[in-house]
Amino acid sequence: MPERRHLRRLHSIWLKKPVYFLTVCTAGRRPILYQPKVAALLIKTLHDAPRVHGWIVGRFVIMPDHVHFFCTASSEAKELPAFIKDWKRWTARQIEEVTGIPPPIWQLEFFDHVLRSPESYSDKWKYVRENPVRAGLVADADAWPHQGECEVLRF
Repeated sequence: MPERRHLRRLHSIWLKKPVYFLTVCTAGRRPILYQPKVAALLIKTLHDAPRVHGWIVGRFVIMPDHVHFFCTASSEAKELPAFIKDWKRWTARQIEEVTGIPPPIWQLEFFDHVLRSPESYSDKWKYVRENPVRAGLVADADAWPHQGECEVLRF
């Protein structure tokens, strides 16, 4: 039997201006994010991200216990881990003020995935957009109020 050669993983990927797909979950997966006041403040922070953090947010979906969003860095942006750390700290303070829910609000880690094409963005968006339907929260994705698009992201 011939010996198989495995493809080697890339040590790094170089894209001029990568678009990231991010998922940030609540601590203990507590379903606190879709309360109207919390969802509204999260949406505001996503819209404010370019000014505050240098990150441009595209589409997003806020689920009860996690947030999905797509983003890319501006030329003045912090590194991705610093952006997410600051965004979590910023939103956690606001969520605590609005709800009285004690810390921690967010899990320590987050999930990130680099999108390599407009097609991958479209495919991932279609999947994420259906999350509220798969979770039984709405019958149609268009009916989910906690989703949207801050800016159109370009590849």
